[in-house]
Amino acid sequence: MKIYIIGTGMEGDKTLTSEARKAIEKADVLIGAERILKAFEDYGKEYFISWKSEEISDFLKEKQTETAAVLMSGDCGFYSGAQKLINALKDYETEIICGISSPVYFCSKIKKTWQNMRFISLHGNNENIIRNICRNEYCFFLLGGDVTADEICKRLCEYGRDNINVYIGENLGYENERIQSGKASDFISMEFEKLSVMVTENSDYEQAVKLGICDDDFVRGNVPMTKSEIRSAVISKLDIGRNDICWDIGCGTGSVSVEMALQCYDGAVYAVDKNDEAVKLTAENAFRFGCDNIKITSGEATQVISEFPAPDRVFIGGSCGKIKEIMNAVYDKNICAEIVITAVSLETLNEAVEAFSNFKVYNPEIVQIAVTRTRKLGNHTMLSAENPIFIIKGVRN
Repeated sequence: MKIYIIGTGMEGDKTLTSEARKAIEKADVLIGAERILKAFEDYGKEYFISWKSEEISDFLKEKQTETAAVLMSGDCGFYSGAQKLINALKDYETEIICGISSPVYFCSKIKKTWQNMRFISLHGNNENIIRNICRNEYCFFLLGGDVTADEICKRLCEYGRDNINVYIGENLGYENERIQSGKASDFISMEFEKLSVMVTENSDYEQAVKLGICDDDFVRGNVPMTKSEIRSAVISKLDIGRNDICWDIGCGTGSVSVEMALQCYDGAVYAVDKNDEAVKLTAENAFRFGCDNIKITSGEATQVISEFPAPDRVFIGGSCGKIKEIMNAVYDKNICAEIVITAVSLETLNEAVEAFSNFKVYNPEIVQIAVTRTRKLGNHTMLSAENPIFIIKGVRN
């Protein structure tokens, strides 16, 4: 049996390639979602309505035929079920025939190139939207889940990004296709179809990933803050990946949470502090830097972190003397998580080293940083020393 996996483009036959059309004409049976198959009713083929790989595989095992065609919308290589289907049909001869994807079609309509776009699917996902828009000149969003185009526009306005240019396309390729453009603030009171795509254009996008952000750029209060130079070292030691899940224990003003979030723009930061002002400041700074991938919890860390997802990286800036309990919760979730702790006293340093030893991390990396800044006093430039800080990093093998 020969099975074609075909990207039908936008609205079936309208944007079908000639190669795809020949394969469909050759096939004995057409398989796909009802919406996709409807466009090929005139071909007079036998249909099997399903988009689930397991059901398609079971059907073909029972079917005696020489050729079959599985039809998928858009292109098989763009957020498609093709890869999962290929794995399910590994015992058959398969051939993929590409189609016109929604980014290619939509960008031609709005006269924009797409080679530098950041592609994001919001099928089953509603996070990291603002963070990606902030760091990219162009983002392409494939909608169709719970998040609609107007919801993204509302979120942009909430984060003070109401001047972002947006392009919204509904029902691409169909008779009721509608394409609109404007500022995010123009669309917050409108409703859009779930079957939509959206492009954001941010001329003031972040040209570089910030590290060691100036202390004065954060909203400050009466809560301790990890200073810029120490923060730079901590983030460097954590070595955060774009998809990582990070914990910030004792988040204070949220300065470390923000710098973590800038690194894991496709991941998330779970910040916790028992101080209500700290929670409030962290939320304010998350909004200031467009970090919608920061999740903030108020409470005693040891009582709430068991609800957090497994971390890849953990920063402990405030432990209230419970480093061992926090580590236990971390390693229960992920035995390979990397932990960085800061200490301003020898007692906390000793507690951290002992805690690592209890979890068989016998040789943690320890460095001390002493920062001295300058200040003007009359005509003289004086030196002003900050308290030295110990940075302890432990990784379990």
